[in-house]
Amino acid sequence: MNDLLEGIVKAFQLIVSGDPTVLDVTLRSLYVSGAAVLIAALWGIPIAILLGLKDFRGKFFLRGLFTTLIGMPTVALGLILYLVFSRGGVLGFFHLLYTPTVIIIGEALLVTPIVVSFSANALAAVSSEIRDLAKTLGASEDQAFIAVFREARDGVVLATISSFNRAVAELGVAQMVGGNISGFTSVLTTTIMNETAKGDIALSIALAVILLIVVGTITLTVSYFQGRRKWA
Repeated sequence: MNDLLEGIVKAFQLIVSGDPTVLDVTLRSLYVSGAAVLIAALWGIPIAILLGLKDFRGKFFLRGLFTTLIGMPTVALGLILYLVFSRGGVLGFFHLLYTPTVIIIGEALLVTPIVVSFSANALAAVSSEIRDLAKTLGASEDQAFIAVFREARDGVVLATISSFNRAVAELGVAQMVGGNISGFTSVLTTTIMNETAKGDIALSIALAVILLIVVGTITLTVSYFQGRRKWA
């Protein structure tokens, strides 16, 4: 309990003082996870639109596959990426192992199933009623699609935020392909693990508190603005 209280106090001291090491690790975590989610959204939302609004053979298999992949262990994905990007791997000639870039790629792959599954479910939930109503009122196919997407946007935003929370809090990929190189690939989760192994429990708790603050602040901010828009 004393370590926990000490860690919480230390966390706020580090935040207030603007400790350069903590700031560096936190900003890198935000950059890496934000970039990963952006990439996942760029290719995941079009897939979600296809799965949520279109009918084709194999649709339910693909939706089931993406839903299953949500639970992929991060260490398993990290191992696969390590083998692919290591010197003797298929993509080893890019020399991306132990760089922030490969962490971004890994986290993007990790959260893509969340973006696809959550967004597809949100689109499918409003598709039939809204589309039929829009067409009854004389809307074109494109206009009906826009109406459906606008109704489902809260679900798409939820998918994006859930993806970011998964990315910023994951450890396996960041550790296995990033290597936790101080000042280069270290992020909050890998630094927490490293400091715990070194016995600096107070710093580990402090970084964990900062991680929780980051996740909580983003989630609560989005929820607040969603609520304001709903009741406006």
